[in-house]
Amino acid sequence: MHPQSWHPQFDQKRTSAARAVELVRSNERLWIQPSCATPQVLIEALTRRAYQLQNVELCHMLTLGDAPYARPEFEGHFRHNGLFLGGNVREAVASGRADYTPIFLSEIEQLFTSGDMQLDGALIQTSPPDEHGFLSLGASVDCTLTAARQARYVIAEVNDQMPRTMGDTFLHISEITAIVETSHPLLELPAEPSSRLQERIAKNVASLISDGATLQLGIGGIPDAVLRALTDKHDLGIHSEMFSDGIIPLIEAGIVNGARKSLHPGKVVAGFVLGSKTLFDYIHENPTFEFHPTAYVNDPFRIAQNDRMIAINSAIQVDLTGQVCADSIGSRPYSGFGGQVDFMRGAARSKGGKPIIALPSTACHDNISRIVPVLDTGAGVVTSRADVHYVITEHGIAYLHGKTLRQRAEALIAVADPKFRDGLYEFAAKAHLLEPQHSLVA
Repeated sequence: MHPQSWHPQFDQKRTSAARAVELVRSNERLWIQPSCATPQVLIEALTRRAYQLQNVELCHMLTLGDAPYARPEFEGHFRHNGLFLGGNVREAVASGRADYTPIFLSEIEQLFTSGDMQLDGALIQTSPPDEHGFLSLGASVDCTLTAARQARYVIAEVNDQMPRTMGDTFLHISEITAIVETSHPLLELPAEPSSRLQERIAKNVASLISDGATLQLGIGGIPDAVLRALTDKHDLGIHSEMFSDGIIPLIEAGIVNGARKSLHPGKVVAGFVLGSKTLFDYIHENPTFEFHPTAYVNDPFRIAQNDRMIAINSAIQVDLTGQVCADSIGSRPYSGFGGQVDFMRGAARSKGGKPIIALPSTACHDNISRIVPVLDTGAGVVTSRADVHYVITEHGIAYLHGKTLRQRAEALIAVADPKFRDGLYEFAAKAHLLEPQHSLVA
């Protein structure tokens, strides 16, 4: 057990950021805590040491803010390995200075525990210790709790503005190697107002959500719009890799209460949040929320234990057979697998569950169709055609599960933008997916 008095350990481990990152050596692999909990102070201190180091691999999922270690001048000193990419590292990956690892979120922690991706260190951000000496990972438990427990050393930025969250979120002082005390706002990703297009998509999605359903929502305008479209629902639950500010009004109104959840009833279960200070304050010491590592939250078998599980995810393209590209634009990596497949498969096996891909029918100011004859050259398939059930656009709902290629093409053309339907039909006819004389559904 942990020693009763943790204060001497805390004092002994307390140091400056510059001194703390001296633990890092050349040729090591580090984990950086992602999302709103990205440890900015530690990253800045490590970057200042760049020219003293060689070949340090920095692994993380989506981080917010700058990623200075991915700049061209630090090539050879740092190399980023993205398990999910954000805008701060895409150019580095595209130019070959950084790497991208395609992987399901549910399987990342297994890389650490199996030794396939051995971690030397972890840079994390936590709340201050409680009376028992436990630090909470707060807004971002994700894969970080497991990473910290597998790393040889852990450098913790202890920020008094980090919320203390409940669940499996805690590390004890004895598990930390160096402590850097800070006080600054967390990085934020506030929700934006929904567009009319997103509201139309959200209305179609909401039509499939019954009272008592449990929801998973991904990142972006469509999931946020879906939340705003649920004001007439009752007894909803949340089991999601992440959530945003949008759930607060639904909880306050009693719409999200978890009363009919079959797993963790009454609790909002997640791995991390992407939101604003309003959300950080709301989750602080709030027992409504129960955070767990991603390996737990995103386990498809555990997801399936939620009856009426609704998984809502987006895509970059869907082809006429139902293949979903969600992580690349052509051959250029854009984001990552994330939890899409974890939740699509979990929802498919849930009693009354519905896996949903929701996307606008067009891109680039309506000049490009997202429903395409075939995926772009080099585009990755994140969700296979056999995993896809519902594809929803602003033009309607296509149900594909158990359908033939012919039936899939017909259903997907019907939810494409009308100005692209003739071209899609012509391809489908030439590919013998549809008969030449087949008439389109208006």
